[in-house]
This record gives sequence, structure tokens and C-alpha cells, in this order.
Amino acid sequence: MIRLVRAELLKVFTTRMVWGMLALSLCFTAIGLVALSVLSGGPGAPALTEPDGVRNLFSQAGSGLVFAFVIGTLMITGEYRFQTITYTFLVTPRRERVIAAKLMTCAVVGLLFGLAGIALAFAVGIPALLIKGASLSLIGGDVARVCAGVAAAMALYTILGLALGSLLRNQVAAIVVGVAWVYVLESLLVALLPSVGKWLPGGAAQAVYGVSSPLGGDYLPAWAGAALLVGYAAAFAIVASATTIRRDIT
Repeated sequence: MIRLVRAELLKVFTTRMVWGMLALSLCFTAIGLVALSVLSGGPGAPALTEPDGVRNLFSQAGSGLVFAFVIGTLMITGEYRFQTITYTFLVTPRRERVIAAKLMTCAVVGLLFGLAGIALAFAVGIPALLIKGASLSLIGGDVARVCAGVAAAMALYTILGLALGSLLRNQVAAIVVGVAWVYVLESLLVALLPSVGKWLPGGAAQAVYGVSSPLGGDYLPAWAGAALLVGYAAAFAIVASATTIRRDIT
């Protein structure tokens, strides 16, 4: 299994797509951090001198969730697109081992995306706090929980992307469906109908971050949000694994 995971990691990190997705993820994170730093203290935006404002600021480390999702999708749909999946299964006929290795690889890649976003959040967030006159003592347990949530959410969204790609197979369709879901439907439901959106992956991620709903609704507790995210990833992974193992790949 270790060799399979190494092989999958080699596939990912020797292609330009992962670095492009990482760059885009960090760009979105930087935009979110700068925007929130400038707008903090305004209507509906807690000041950076308050714990809520600090949590919201560092939660921007997860702004690139959609790119973690997309890289997970590309990891499997690219194999179907270029028919390298045939050689992969010929080398390792036990397909469940291949899928397990890909899932582990997704978790590693997503975790790295999360850690990169967290590093950028500290690089931008600390100067922003100092400029706003906030105390660095506000960076404590709450921020650590937010950062842990960002890393976990990135890993799980990458797995969700792999699961969707396994089900749809078509690269363009999987990316369009995934981006439309994350950026449009899910974002609207989480923002405008938090009572519904809190049960979706995006709402669960917000609960893990520990941020407040923009309309004053309540998200799930952090532990419940984490459990829900894990449940989504597990359910999608099981369905994707079952269909990939049984389906004809030609």
C-alpha cells in the first residue's frame, strides 16, 4: 500500500496541475485575507480586536476549498481521460487497493493545501492585527481550532472531489458540477439559508472553523461539523469505490 501511495503522490506532484491549483488557492486566500482585514469593523464584520474577528480572519485560510475539490477530481478523471487508468489496474489488479491509495493521496494533498493556506494566513494576518492595534494574544486556542479545521476540511474536500470524479468520470462535467455546487448552490444555501446550509459540506466546514453565520443563524457545533464532513467524505468514497471496482473501464 505504501508503494501505491508513493506512486500516486509521484503522479500528482510531477504534473503542473497541482501547482496551478495551489497557486490559485493561495491567490483566493490572499484576496480573502486582505478584504477581511480592510473591511473588519464595518457593518456585519467583527473588528480584528475581537475574538470573532480574529477567527473570521484566519478562517480565510480555507478560501481555496474549491481548488482542493478540483484537484481531487482531476486525480481520477485525468486517468480516465488519458486512459492511464487501464495501466494502473493492470499493474494492480485489486482495484480496491488503488482506490484506497488514491483516497490516502487525496488526504495528503488536501492537507498540504490547507497547511499552505494557514501559513499564508499567518503571514498576512499577524501584520493585519498589528496594524489594527489588536493584541497578538488573541491568537490562541480558537485560532488553532480554526487552522485544524481548515486542514481537515481541505483534506476531506479533496476526497469529495475524487469521489465525484469517480462517479462521473468525465473531467469537464465533474469540474463544472463541482464548481457550480461549491461556488453557487452550496454558497447560497449556507449564506442565505443557514438552517439548511449547515447540513451541507460547506456549512459543516464553517462549523469546524468556528465562524459565525452572516445572517445570525447557528451552525452546528465544531465536533458535529467535523463528524458531518467525515460522513460525507466516507459516503462518497464508498459509493465511488463500489462503482469503480465493478465498472468496466474500457
